[in-house]
Amino acid sequence: MIKNNQQLLNRIHVVLDAVVMVIAYMLAWFFRFRSGFFALDAWYLSLQAYMRALIFVVPGYLILYYAFQLYTPKRVQGRRLEAWHVVQANVTGIACFIMILYLRHQTDYSRKMLFVFLCINIFLDVLMRNVIRIFLRKIRKNGLNQKQILLIGYSRAAEEYIDRIIQNPEWGYTVRGILADNMPRGTMYRGYKVIGRIDNLSIILPENRLDEIVITLGLAEYHKLERIVGMCEKSGVHTKFIPDYNNVIPTKPYTEDIQGLPVINIRRVPLHDPLNRFMKRGVDIFGATVALILFSPVMLGTMIAIKVSSPGPLIFKQERVGLKNKPFMMYKFRSMVVQTEEEEKKGWTTKNDPRVTRVGKFIRKTSIDELPQLFNVFKGDMSLVGPRPERTQFVEQFKEEIPRYMVKHQVRPGLTGWAQVNGYRGDTSIRKRIDCDLYYVENWTLGLDFKILIMTFFKGFVNKNAY
Repeated sequence: MIKNNQQLLNRIHVVLDAVVMVIAYMLAWFFRFRSGFFALDAWYLSLQAYMRALIFVVPGYLILYYAFQLYTPKRVQGRRLEAWHVVQANVTGIACFIMILYLRHQTDYSRKMLFVFLCINIFLDVLMRNVIRIFLRKIRKNGLNQKQILLIGYSRAAEEYIDRIIQNPEWGYTVRGILADNMPRGTMYRGYKVIGRIDNLSIILPENRLDEIVITLGLAEYHKLERIVGMCEKSGVHTKFIPDYNNVIPTKPYTEDIQGLPVINIRRVPLHDPLNRFMKRGVDIFGATVALILFSPVMLGTMIAIKVSSPGPLIFKQERVGLKNKPFMMYKFRSMVVQTEEEEKKGWTTKNDPRVTRVGKFIRKTSIDELPQLFNVFKGDMSLVGPRPERTQFVEQFKEEIPRYMVKHQVRPGLTGWAQVNGYRGDTSIRKRIDCDLYYVENWTLGLDFKILIMTFFKGFVNKNAY
């Protein structure tokens, strides 16, 4: 059974973690006191004196590794998430170590040495875990260390799950078959067969040859769920449930507990959290200030060029739809000849549009015309990063044509966004743009914002689709 393999792997992991920890600790001592990179005091503790602390450090760190889920199965867990857990556990561990030294008035331990240990241990532990991950994925691709699973119910969820298993052989999942009442026996999907009816589960479970049961019932069969779960729980086989509501609730729902009652929220929006909003707003104000200082010569030159090249105002104001569907006036450098409000609403700018001025063509291509939106960021109408805001008439049109279009308005619109750095700017697919916007709304982190800003500098300013 695969669970025995997992127990053995966990034990090996614990031993390797301990070995890596000791090696990192010794390397940190040599690097601090013998490498010549650091100035030395007249006296310092010996390696043997430092090593005595490992009696408490190693067990303490292993407990932290367990607490930060570093010994859970990682067949489908990403490397970045595991690395982040390693960092969290190590930072917590070193903070506790230093606090204990402070409380015990141990001033002889070098804090620099502990910092070096932190860096080396994180590096070696992440490296070791990735080597193990590569090894396991390789042997799983070759048919070893496989997890035997059975699907209960034929549905879109079952097909999508099988698709992912086929696309990722390194997960090491082997589907023994599908039990279904709504499809005849022998029905095949991508090489996997319906081997019987759901009632056959009472015969299959006592054989105890399965590592996992995956319930993939269709919505119409949910009345069978209680009986199936009861049978699986009685047998002791690990059971998963994949809901068949992707087409009904096509998003990332999350569950909260209300006094023992599980409640499914249809959409998780990280920026609904007050702390996340506060952090993002702080970054916006700081970033907009720095950007205005850096780009002030460019903005001054642009204003002069606009004034000289064509009559009219320097700044073009246009109503856009922002956070919580509220309209606001968005600022841009004027790149077109002055028009009436009716002419502006006719449609998007097209290639070789005669309304675009010579200066306007350049500043649109290089996105310089967007710089006044830094003032929108200061006002709180916009953010540095977020879905691009759209005009009111197009919002009314798209919300009827494109599913989930209005979800983008649950966060502030941005100067740049995930869609823009992925090439969906100007005259490109609205549906793909919305897919990117929804990904951003549901997966926001400060790290993602910084990544988008960096990508914008490297490939986001020049817009080949701007006319």
